[in-house]
Amino acid sequence: MRFSAPVTAAFWMIGALLSFMAMAVSGRELSADYTTFQILFFRSVIGVVLIGILVAHSGVHLLKTQHLTRHWLRNIAHFGGQYGWFYGLAYLSLAEVIAIEFTTPIWTALFAFFLLGEKLSTARITALVLGVIGLLLILRPSTEALNPAALAVLAGALGYAFSYIQTKSLSGTDAPLTILFYMTLMQLPFGLVPSLMDWKSPSWAMMPWILLVGITAMSAHYCMTRAFKLADATVVVPMDFMRLPLIMVVGYLLYQESVDIWLLAGALLMLVGNLINVRAEQKKLNS
Repeated sequence: MRFSAPVTAAFWMIGALLSFMAMAVSGRELSADYTTFQILFFRSVIGVVLIGILVAHSGVHLLKTQHLTRHWLRNIAHFGGQYGWFYGLAYLSLAEVIAIEFTTPIWTALFAFFLLGEKLSTARITALVLGVIGLLLILRPSTEALNPAALAVLAGALGYAFSYIQTKSLSGTDAPLTILFYMTLMQLPFGLVPSLMDWKSPSWAMMPWILLVGITAMSAHYCMTRAFKLADATVVVPMDFMRLPLIMVVGYLLYQESVDIWLLAGALLMLVGNLINVRAEQKKLNS
């Protein structure tokens, strides 16, 4: 049976959503026994193996690049983003981590404005304003919700945003598999060196979670990339925001985490802002 491109994209997004949720749960489980650096090291080891197999199959010519400096900049920022995300999983509810992560488009737009000279249209400014308001609702600076873990996730969102800018620059010359290969290879020592100072050997009981965090890290981004190739952002972006209600259900069922109305309200404002921006960009492409 053949499906239309948007329907096929929806199936890929379901794979991405399941991968992101599995990665969040495995990160939470591993955080009880291992440091954030060690979790990131495990993630990179599995990533190197998986991407290495794909490179061997596709051809080692993909390893050639003229932009090693950009790769280093991208991976330093991306590693910081991952660190903030996984660190937050150990101390915040799953839903709060995902909600704060959704500020990434805000910072990406600002970095694109300052670093790439991209214009801030009315739609982008609207998305920025709604995103900041949504963030303030989630963090509520006057309450105890503003803690170091929340700030770490927020800093991680900034790291992700800067890495996306570098990815956009690299994608014009390097293949996606090339970018992924250098991501896993360069980030391996970032996690290994700090881990050695407080090393704990992985146990067989934790091995399924270690494998899961590494595999889903790759599958989540692969599925999302396939979805974006098949459908417009107006289809993909709203489905990505489904991560929040789904992770709320997972958090409640597995960890008895309560639902925060302020978090929902803030995330809804971010979703509205992103949809306004995405629809405006789509109209621009169609005109």
